[in-house]
Amino acid sequence: MRGARRWTRDILRGSPLAEDAELIVSELSANAILHTASGRESGSFHLALAVSPQVIALSVTDDGGTGMAPKVEHGRGLGMVSAIAHRVVVHETDCGHTVTAELFARPRRGGHPC
Repeated sequence: MRGARRWTRDILRGSPLAEDAELIVSELSANAILHTASGRESGSFHLALAVSPQVIALSVTDDGGTGMAPKVEHGRGLGMVSAIAHRVVVHETDCGHTVTAELFARPRRGGHPC
Protein backbone atom coordinates (compact mmCIF):
# COMPACT_ATOMS: atom_id res chain seq x y z
CA MET A 1 0.00 0.00 0.00
CA ARG A 2 2.87 2.35 0.79
CA GLY A 3 4.23 1.71 -2.71
CA ALA A 4 0.89 2.66 -4.25
CA ARG A 5 0.87 5.98 -2.39
CA ARG A 6 4.48 6.73 -3.33
CA TRP A 7 3.86 5.85 -6.99
CA THR A 8 0.81 8.13 -7.09
CA ARG A 9 2.71 10.97 -5.40
CA ASP A 10 5.60 10.60 -7.89
CA ILE A 11 3.30 10.59 -10.93
CA LEU A 12 1.33 13.63 -9.73
CA ARG A 13 4.23 15.66 -8.36
CA GLY A 14 3.36 19.35 -8.67
CA SER A 15 -0.37 18.79 -9.19
CA PRO A 16 -2.70 20.60 -6.79
CA LEU A 17 -4.71 17.36 -6.68
CA ALA A 18 -1.77 15.13 -5.64
CA GLU A 19 -2.61 15.00 -1.92
CA ASP A 20 -6.26 14.16 -2.54
CA ALA A 21 -5.24 11.50 -5.06
CA GLU A 22 -2.75 9.97 -2.63
CA LEU A 23 -5.40 9.77 0.10
CA ILE A 24 -7.88 8.16 -2.31
CA VAL A 25 -5.31 5.58 -3.44
CA SER A 26 -4.51 4.80 0.19
CA GLU A 27 -8.18 4.20 1.05
CA LEU A 28 -8.99 2.17 -2.07
CA SER A 29 -5.87 0.04 -1.64
CA ALA A 30 -6.62 -0.56 2.04
CA ASN A 31 -10.20 -1.55 1.20
CA ALA A 32 -8.95 -4.05 -1.40
CA ILE A 33 -6.50 -5.58 1.09
CA LEU A 34 -8.88 -5.64 4.06
CA HIS A 35 -12.13 -6.67 2.39
CA THR A 36 -11.22 -8.92 -0.57
CA ALA A 37 -8.98 -11.80 -1.58
CA SER A 38 -6.37 -9.16 -2.45
CA GLY A 39 -5.33 -9.28 1.21
CA ARG A 40 -4.55 -12.99 1.18
CA GLU A 41 -0.97 -14.23 0.97
CA SER A 42 -1.18 -14.77 -2.79
CA GLY A 43 -3.53 -11.83 -3.36
CA SER A 44 -2.87 -8.61 -5.19
CA PHE A 45 -4.64 -5.52 -6.46
CA HIS A 46 -4.12 -3.48 -9.60
CA LEU A 47 -3.77 0.31 -9.50
CA ALA A 48 -4.30 2.43 -12.60
CA LEU A 49 -3.91 6.18 -12.87
CA ALA A 50 -5.06 8.27 -15.83
CA VAL A 51 -4.17 11.96 -16.00
CA SER A 52 -5.46 14.64 -18.35
CA PRO A 53 -5.75 18.42 -18.01
CA GLN A 54 -9.41 17.93 -17.02
CA VAL A 55 -9.41 14.86 -14.75
CA ILE A 56 -7.34 12.47 -12.69
CA ALA A 57 -8.88 8.99 -12.59
CA LEU A 58 -7.62 6.52 -9.98
CA SER A 59 -8.75 2.90 -10.25
CA VAL A 60 -8.12 -0.04 -7.94
CA THR A 61 -9.12 -3.53 -9.07
CA ASP A 62 -9.30 -6.19 -6.38
CA ASP A 63 -9.09 -9.99 -6.49
CA GLY A 64 -12.71 -10.41 -5.44
CA GLY A 65 -13.75 -13.14 -3.08
CA THR A 66 -16.54 -11.32 -1.25
CA GLY A 67 -19.40 -11.78 -3.71
CA MET A 68 -20.58 -8.26 -2.94
CA ALA A 69 -19.80 -4.97 -4.64
CA PRO A 70 -18.07 -2.30 -2.53
CA LYS A 71 -20.56 0.10 -0.97
CA VAL A 72 -20.22 3.65 0.29
CA GLU A 73 -20.13 3.66 4.09
CA HIS A 74 -20.88 6.68 6.18
CA GLY A 75 -17.86 8.52 7.56
CA ARG A 76 -15.00 6.24 6.45
CA GLY A 77 -13.62 4.13 3.61
CA LEU A 78 -15.58 4.67 0.43
CA GLY A 79 -17.60 7.38 2.18
CA MET A 80 -14.42 9.39 2.62
CA VAL A 81 -13.38 8.70 -0.98
CA SER A 82 -16.81 9.87 -2.14
CA ALA A 83 -16.46 13.05 -0.12
CA ILE A 84 -13.08 13.86 -1.69
CA ALA A 85 -13.63 12.68 -5.27
CA HIS A 86 -15.99 14.35 -7.71
CA ARG A 87 -17.24 10.97 -8.91
CA VAL A 88 -16.86 7.34 -7.75
CA VAL A 89 -17.87 4.41 -9.94
CA VAL A 90 -17.82 0.69 -9.05
CA HIS A 91 -17.60 -1.89 -11.85
CA GLU A 92 -17.68 -5.67 -11.66
CA THR A 93 -14.75 -7.46 -13.27
CA ASP A 94 -14.18 -11.12 -14.11
CA CYS A 95 -12.46 -11.66 -10.75
CA GLY A 96 -13.69 -8.90 -8.44
CA HIS A 97 -14.43 -5.18 -8.64
CA THR A 98 -12.84 -2.00 -9.86
CA VAL A 99 -13.45 1.21 -7.96
CA THR A 100 -12.64 4.37 -9.92
CA ALA A 101 -12.48 7.77 -8.27
CA GLU A 102 -12.26 10.88 -10.42
CA LEU A 103 -10.90 14.28 -9.42
CA PHE A 104 -11.87 17.09 -11.75
CA ALA A 105 -9.38 19.88 -12.29
CA ARG A 106 -10.45 23.43 -11.63
CA PRO A 107 -8.68 25.57 -14.22
CA ARG A 108 -6.70 28.47 -12.84
CA ARG A 109 -6.00 31.64 -14.74
CA GLY A 110 -2.98 31.30 -16.98
CA GLY A 111 -2.05 27.76 -16.01
CA HIS A 112 -2.82 24.09 -16.11
CA PRO A 113 -3.97 22.40 -12.88
CA CYS A 114 -2.44 18.99 -13.54
